[in-house]
Amino acid sequence: MKKIFFLLLLLSNVSFSQASNSLEKFKQEVNQLKGDVVLIDFWASWCIPCKDSFPWLNELQTTYQHEGFTVLSVNLDARKQNATEFLQQYPASFPVLYDPKGKVAKAFKLKGMPSSILLNRDGSVVSRHIGFNEQKKEQYQQEIIQLLLNNPNDN
Repeated sequence: MKKIFFLLLLLSNVSFSQASNSLEKFKQEVNQLKGDVVLIDFWASWCIPCKDSFPWLNELQTTYQHEGFTVLSVNLDARKQNATEFLQQYPASFPVLYDPKGKVAKAFKLKGMPSSILLNRDGSVVSRHIGFNEQKKEQYQQEIIQLLLNNPNDN
């Protein structure tokens, strides 16, 4: 059984006849992350807290990638140029997918920016977060560490 079954089941409720390429690309990218703990980060260039979160997300990616952790970010800018300019100032050491029509965001029923969704190694959503600040970093990181420690391959 594939790790991402739950996530693909969730996304299967979206009308693929009208889905943009971003939704298909997202599904492919997530499917490649089988067995990893995944933090899906939704962001936009106009999001002030996103500017603060990117250095921390890069640090998480670098610190935990060898333990089976991946940040997967989804940009929601209508114009890709805005995202490109943002990434020139705040580079990403993790994959960035573009969702200009918000298809992926709608599938997850986002309620604010930035938003993050944490998946365990089985692909199940274990937590959702809205917003980012210094106080939330420790909580998010503790959740990630706990999921990384629950590695079924270590048994």
